[in-house]
Amino acid sequence: MSLPMSKAIGERAQAVPAAGLPRKILVWHWGRRGAGPVFAARLAAAFAALEGCGAALSLAAGAEILAGPGAPDCAWREPTYGTALGAALQLVIGPAQAARIDREIAAIAPAMAICAMPAFLDRRMAAGLRRAGVPYAVVVHDAAGHPGEALNFWAVGQNRLFGEAVALFPLSGHVEAMLRAQGFGAKIKKLWHPPFSFGAPAPAPLRHGGKPRLLCFGRLLPYKGLDLLADALASFAPNAPFEVRVCGDGPKSADLERLRAMAGVTVDHRWIPEAELAGLIAWADAVVLPYREASQSGVAAAAVAQGRYVLATNVGGLPEQLVGVPGAKLCAPNGAAIAEGLLTLFDSEPAAPKDDSAEDWKRFGGEMIEILKGARKVALF
Repeated sequence: MSLPMSKAIGERAQAVPAAGLPRKILVWHWGRRGAGPVFAARLAAAFAALEGCGAALSLAAGAEILAGPGAPDCAWREPTYGTALGAALQLVIGPAQAARIDREIAAIAPAMAICAMPAFLDRRMAAGLRRAGVPYAVVVHDAAGHPGEALNFWAVGQNRLFGEAVALFPLSGHVEAMLRAQGFGAKIKKLWHPPFSFGAPAPAPLRHGGKPRLLCFGRLLPYKGLDLLADALASFAPNAPFEVRVCGDGPKSADLERLRAMAGVTVDHRWIPEAELAGLIAWADAVVLPYREASQSGVAAAAVAQGRYVLATNVGGLPEQLVGVPGAKLCAPNGAAIAEGLLTLFDSEPAAPKDDSAEDWKRFGGEMIEILKGARKVALF
């Protein structure tokens, strides 16, 4: 008689190489756009590059990075949703997907799973891993929602996801402190945000010979401080010494309209596809993060990796991420301080471009494995 599926997977997972590394790690993220799929793909590649460690990647079937020419190897493409109605439908049909989820997990037979960034349907994966007896950990980018975000952390079931994880990996001390305040305690192990690059290194900043080019991009939500950026740029009127692009998706707002009306400012109000990011960052001499609050910033990681200058407000996890980085400057979260920071931003050399496929991600993955090997609840290492 064959073993029940959960027991069979659990027993297979005990077959660990003598070196003590897991046989295979399943990395998943089921959001379609933004940094999550990129982060998951980089992390899976990092695990796969470690000696004795296998990796399998699961992304949403409609993930943007799967449509490009450099699509990552993805063992499991999970059907998700593209509209609010589709999201509601996925919740309704969720229980009926259990057998399929079990088959996907059985086919991969992971010793461990890592949620690279929480998303709406994670309860589906977590339940399947629970049935299979496979432990999981979560990379925590945010411990709570930011003002203006559509993501409802209660709807996602993030507290349960975190509570059942064997380890939580916040990427900044700011998020770590929030998790500790929420009672998650000893399972928290802080890491950091590795660099993001999007292809070949960009030309060095300021080589174009014109006015310095400033870029503010990402999700254009209220907490991103667009009003503070507008205040700063207004102080230079009528002859701003910069060329500015504000690019990204988000709600219409008076702050965006104010920026759009300014001389020297271009507002590109739409979702910026993955394929355009390399060119956008290469255009810029500096990336400006005028945030009112922040956990840490994938935009900052991308800017540093491409050798751009960075001006960021001194809030949340940004100081931890940027202090000591060449070409990065921190300022108070107000228009006057941002304006002053811009005037002195280019007085030194920026960070040298970094290839994020090299050692940083391997070191990140390696440290994660070492932490998991020491977790008492994980008997797989």
